Amino acid sequence: MASLFSPENTDLLTTLGLLYLQLGVYQKAFEHLGNALTYDPANYKAILAAGSMMQTHGDFDVALTKYRVVACAIPESPPLWNNIGMCFFGKKKYVAAISSLKRANYLAPFDWKILYNLGLVHLTMQQYASAFHFLSAAINFQPKMGELYMLLAVALTNLEDTENAKRAYAEAVRLDKCNPLVNLNYAVLLYNQGEKKGALAQYQEMEKKVNFLKDNSPLEFDSEMVEMAQKLGAALQVGEALVWTKPVKDLKSKHRTNSANKSALQQPLGSNQALGQAMSSAAAYRKLPSGVVGGAQLTKPPSLPLEPEPTVEASPTEASEQKKEK
Repeated sequence: MASLFSPENTDLLTTLGLLYLQLGVYQKAFEHLGNALTYDPANYKAILAAGSMMQTHGDFDVALTKYRVVACAIPESPPLWNNIGMCFFGKKKYVAAISSLKRANYLAPFDWKILYNLGLVHLTMQQYASAFHFLSAAINFQPKMGELYMLLAVALTNLEDTENAKRAYAEAVRLDKCNPLVNLNYAVLLYNQGEKKGALAQYQEMEKKVNFLKDNSPLEFDSEMVEMAQKLGAALQVGEALVWTKPVKDLKSKHRTNSANKSALQQPLGSNQALGQAMSSAAAYRKLPSGVVGGAQLTKPPSLPLEPEPTVEASPTEASEQKKEK
């Protein structure tokens, strides 16, 4: 209503664009941000928001061009340097990504999203001690986000601290009721430790979440995640017809996957894909590592200031209970 009385108010148009962006209504967001820039081409908030939207869709070079304009106006902006860092991460320029993210961290040392991203980049570069440091710091500020505990567990697994990795996975499973990747990672660790009963329980829980997501969302599952789940299913002898066999036919592979035969199942299971929304990279290992750090595009690295706060979604079991009540 306010925009009807003040159609040229750039602050109002920018705010509306940001709100639509948080809701995922990208067409409306683009319209309002475009109108704001039409009336005020130097509106750095609108430019930053437009760049973030382009970054979300994988247009990293275009987003960086937008961010260069913003850097002239507000060179000390933590969200700006966070987003620049994640653009470099998407382009697989990890040194530049860390440099930008550390500048953002210097400007906003208590921002959990920046700490999360630093942990993610270090994890991708196999710098597990550094990843542990930043992920632990992020958890201190955002203790109810299950995905952080999952990433921490992957770092701990690669640091050969299995017991603490199990504790981190247990906390991740407790907090995150929707992401099947958490259960898959946990199942892989338990299988590698010879705990097949626990691995089977986590695998079955993962299948429930996958079925729930297939029925209630248009998400596609990453090819490497599917491959690892199929290998684990074969190792646990839970049958060949996995719940996500059909979506794989239409899925475009975004990453190189490790080939493995039946004998490879005797080795530690895992995947080397780094978490990110189409931002992953693969690194060479002598054997498959013990953590699937990757995804079904269920989450994305936080970009600022445009991400909504984490919300607790209904779990598959909770949703089924609600249906019964109706």
